[in-house]
Amino acid sequence: MLSIVDLTVRYPTQTAPALESVCLRVEGGERVAVVGPSGGGKTTLFRAVNGSVTVQSGYVALEGEQVGRARGAQLRALRRRIAVIAQMHDLVDRLTVYQNVMAGALGRWSSLHALRFLVSPSKAELGEARSALERVGIPEKLRSRTSDLSGGQRQRVAIARALVQRPSVLLADEPVASLDPVRSEQILALLCGLARERGLALLCSLHQPDLAVRYFDRVVGLRHGRVVFDRPVAQVAPEQLVFAS
Repeated sequence: MLSIVDLTVRYPTQTAPALESVCLRVEGGERVAVVGPSGGGKTTLFRAVNGSVTVQSGYVALEGEQVGRARGAQLRALRRRIAVIAQMHDLVDRLTVYQNVMAGALGRWSSLHALRFLVSPSKAELGEARSALERVGIPEKLRSRTSDLSGGQRQRVAIARALVQRPSVLLADEPVASLDPVRSEQILALLCGLARERGLALLCSLHQPDLAVRYFDRVVGLRHGRVVFDRPVAQVAPEQLVFAS
C-alpha cells in the first residue's frame, strides 16, 4: 500500500538531514507505530508521505504511484487517499461537528457543492456524517458546536472526518499526545480497529513506547532522521524503546 524507499529530506536551515535513507513499507490493514525522541524526524516523515516537503532523494509511493513526482490534479488525487490526523485535531471551532466531519469530503466536491453544503446540507450528507460519528462513538454530537467538545471528542471528530475522506493510508501524527491515559487508549484502540476493519495502512507516531507495543503490529524506531530498528512487536526489546519517551 505505502512504500518509502531511500528517502532523504534536508531543510535549508539545518546542516544535518531531517531524514536520511529511510526505507519503510506498510501494507493495507497493517498498523505501524513510529517511535523516537522529539526532533527525530517523525513529523517530517509524515509530511514527506503527504507530499508536503521537498524530497532530495528516494521516493514515497502509494500503490505504485510516486507522490513526489505528482503535480496538480494527480497530486490532489493522491492526497485524497492519504488522511492525516494531527495532535491538535485541525478542526474549525466555529463550525458544527457535522460540518467538520464532512470537510473530509471536500476533495471530491466542487466549490459550488461545498458552499451549498454549508448553507443547506442534504439528508444524505447528514447521514454520512452521522454514520462516521457512530463509528467513532459520538453520534449524539452531530449538531453540537465543535468548540464545546472535550479533547477526546475532538479527536474522534477528526477520525470521523478522515473516514469520510475514504483514504487508503491513515497518518496519525502524535494523535494522543494531549490526551489523558484512558482517552489515549480509547483513541488508539479505535484507530487500530478501523485500520484492521477497513484495510487501511496505518502509520502512527507516538512518544509512549508502552502503547506502541500494546496496540500495533510493528514498531519503527526513528532517531536523527534514520531508522534504527523496524521489527514486529514480539521482537522489539525493551531497551530499544527507552530512547522514544
